[in-house]
Amino acid sequence: MSYTIGVDLGGTNIAVGLVNDKNEITAQMSRKTNLPRPAVEIEQEIARLCREVCEKGGVSIENDVRWVGIGTPGSVNAETGIVEFNANFGYRDWALKANMEAALPCPVYIENDANAAAYGEYIAGAARGSKCAVVITLGTGIGSGIIIDGKIFSGFNSAGAEIGHTVIEIDGRPCMCGRRGCWEKYASARSLADDTREAMQAHPLNMMWGLVDNDLTKVSAKTAFDAMRAGDEIGTHLVENYVYYVACGLINVINIFQPEIICIGGGVSREGEVLLAPVKRLVDAEEYARASDKRTKIVAAQLRNDAGIIGAAGLGAQCGA
Repeated sequence: MSYTIGVDLGGTNIAVGLVNDKNEITAQMSRKTNLPRPAVEIEQEIARLCREVCEKGGVSIENDVRWVGIGTPGSVNAETGIVEFNANFGYRDWALKANMEAALPCPVYIENDANAAAYGEYIAGAARGSKCAVVITLGTGIGSGIIIDGKIFSGFNSAGAEIGHTVIEIDGRPCMCGRRGCWEKYASARSLADDTREAMQAHPLNMMWGLVDNDLTKVSAKTAFDAMRAGDEIGTHLVENYVYYVACGLINVINIFQPEIICIGGGVSREGEVLLAPVKRLVDAEEYARASDKRTKIVAAQLRNDAGIIGAAGLGAQCGA
């Protein structure tokens, strides 16, 4: 059996998995990213983890591993192997592919982390079997990846698929990208948590204070959903607004791409149909092709934290390896 290695490089953790030819993770390890630090230290950490995960899985990196794939935040040029800009890490023009191939005995492929996660869902998760799929991750921001005819779409300049930075509210909330009213400022998990904290501060006697032990630092996207389930009016209002924001962006995605399937990931997706059912009702009522027999399916992502590893491990197939 042949193997590949997938690396999910995040701002908090570096997760590495040994993946077999059935797209199954057979061994996995992770380590803190420990930013800020020089790029060469990150490269050395990745190389160590790749060797250690092979040892854990009982295979030889020299003889049994076909390639290593790395999903990393930032603007990634998969053809040149250069991370042109990674805001979270503070790196520019990072020759990640070349540097890692100097440190490892096999080819290395790189891709944007959201694209890699989307590819993971496409080859082994909820989007498997489709031709056109979009994967949306509702997290700190909104990550997104687009698969068209089995290929990752990233635009001519490797900066495509930034769906979270499409505007849903003209002159709305300021976004770190420099625009105002971006979708991720309303529909990310962090935005829901921020809205929840603001509502709690405006209503100091609300039940949500008890849910977080009177500690605002414990507020998450789940807090409002928990309050809604308990019958709280403010929590219910927060969730209804959030559902509207999520649906608004998804309708835009569907109207542009008409994908067979949209997979929703991120921690908030664990709410399942509590989130997805009302989102789908809004989408069904407003998307352009609502009279067609062929409608985009909206489902929860299946692979969760493994999507980035499995997708990165499959990147060589994108290049015909």
